[in-house]
Amino acid sequence: MFYGREKELSDLNKRYNGGNFEFVVFTGRRRVGKTFLINKFCENKPTIFFSAIIDNLKGNLQALSKEIYRFTNPDETASPVYNTTDEAFEKITSLAEKQRLIFVIDEYPYLAKADKSVSSKLQHVIDKFWQNSKLFFILCGSSISFMENKVLSSKSPLFGRRTGQYKIQPLSYREIVAFNPKLKFEEQALLYGITGGVPHYINQLRIKDSLYDALKDNFFSPSSYLYDEPNNLLKQEFREPTKYNAIITAIADGASHLNEIATRVGSESGQCTKYIKQLISLGIIKKELPIKEKSVKKTIYLISDNFFRFWFKFVPKNASIIESGRFNDLFDIAVKRYLSEYMGLVFEDICKEYLLKYEKDLPVPISAVGQWWGSDIKSKKEVQIDIVGKPLDGKEYIIGSCKYTNEPVGLDELSLLKDYSVAFGKGTKYHYYIFSKSGFTKGLTDYAKTNNVRLVSLKDLY
Repeated sequence: MFYGREKELSDLNKRYNGGNFEFVVFTGRRRVGKTFLINKFCENKPTIFFSAIIDNLKGNLQALSKEIYRFTNPDETASPVYNTTDEAFEKITSLAEKQRLIFVIDEYPYLAKADKSVSSKLQHVIDKFWQNSKLFFILCGSSISFMENKVLSSKSPLFGRRTGQYKIQPLSYREIVAFNPKLKFEEQALLYGITGGVPHYINQLRIKDSLYDALKDNFFSPSSYLYDEPNNLLKQEFREPTKYNAIITAIADGASHLNEIATRVGSESGQCTKYIKQLISLGIIKKELPIKEKSVKKTIYLISDNFFRFWFKFVPKNASIIESGRFNDLFDIAVKRYLSEYMGLVFEDICKEYLLKYEKDLPVPISAVGQWWGSDIKSKKEVQIDIVGKPLDGKEYIIGSCKYTNEPVGLDELSLLKDYSVAFGKGTKYHYYIFSKSGFTKGLTDYAKTNNVRLVSLKDLY
C-alpha cells in the first residue's frame, strides 16, 4: 500500500505532465521510501529504471545495458552491453527524442564510485542534448553526504542542472496511522517512537493484534530483520562503524555535551566532532541550543532518529537475554515498564510537530519550535520549558508543557510554566499550551475555559 507521499507524488506528476526536460534529485536516509515513491510515480509510464550496484564499472554497465535493452525489447532476455556510460547515455538520448521517457538512476553513489567521471559525463549530455528533450531524469541516493557534496553542491559538475529536488523525510506521527488504523492513540504514538515514521520499519514489525507481540517477534528476536538493523546501516555508511556506534551509545546513555561524549568514547573533542557531524548529516543525531540562545557553549546532542534511539536504549543492554531466548518472559521487566519514560522525548517531538504542521488556529504565527533550559531566576535551579514557539515577529511566545504520564495534569503544572516563563524577560506575552497523554484535572479544565491556556490531549493530536 502507498501511504503519506501524496504531495510529492502529485508534484512529480505535475512536472511529468508539463512535458519539459526535468532533472530531479532524490535524497534521504536508507529505508525511508525513496525508491518506493519513485516506482509509484513511474507506474504506467515509459521508464528505464537502473539501480546501480556495488561493483566495478563493467558490472554496472551490464546492469544498465540490460535495463535499456529490456525497455526496447521487452520479450527478449539476452542484451548487448555498452562499452561506456557515454554509449548508454547516447541510447537514452535517442529514445527520449521520440517520446516522454523517465530515466532513473537509483543508488547513484555506487555508479559514481565505479565511474569517477560519470557526473561530468552527465553534465555534458544534459547541456548538449537532454535539456531540450522530453526526458524526465531522476538521480536517487541514500548516502546523504555524497548526494549533497557530489551532486547538489556548487563544486559538483551537475550543479545548476537540476530542476527539482526532494529530501524524503520519515512520515509524521499522523501519517503512520494509515498503516495500522486499528491501533489505539497511545499505541500509534509508541509505534512512532519505535520506528521514527520510517515505512519500511513499520512494515517489518508486521503488527497483527498486539504491538507488544510484534515487538517481541520482529524486533527483539535474534533472527528478525530489525534486530541488528542499526549496526547494518552504520556498516553501510562508514568505514569505522564502531566509533560511530560508541558515540550513539554514549548519547543514549545520557551524555549530551561534547566533552561528556568524548570522554565516554575515549576520543579527543575535535576528533569526536568530526564523527558527530557525519551522524548529524544522516539525521541520526541532532544538536540543540535553548531557543533564543546564541552561545554554542550550551549546545547539547540528542538522538533524533527514534528507531536508533529505541534500539540503543533497549537492545544492547538486553542482548544476552535476547540471544538466550528468554527475552519474551522478561519483556515486561526489561522494556515495557520503561516505555512511558522513553516516550517523554518522543511526545515532545510529536507536540512540536503538531504546532508546526497541524495546529490550524495558532494564537500567533511562529517561525520555529524548540525548548529552553537554563537557570530559574527565582530558585536559581536549572529548569526546562518543553516547548517554546518563537514568534515570526514581536514578543508573543507560545510556551508549553508535555506530560506523558498516567495521571491527569493539573493547575500546578500551569503554575510552574508561568514561573519559568519569566526567563524571557519583561514585556513578553505568553500563550500557554499544555499537552497530556492522560487528560487534565477539572480545576485546570475549568481555568482554561476563560484564560489564555490551551489543553491538548493525545487524542487531539491525531
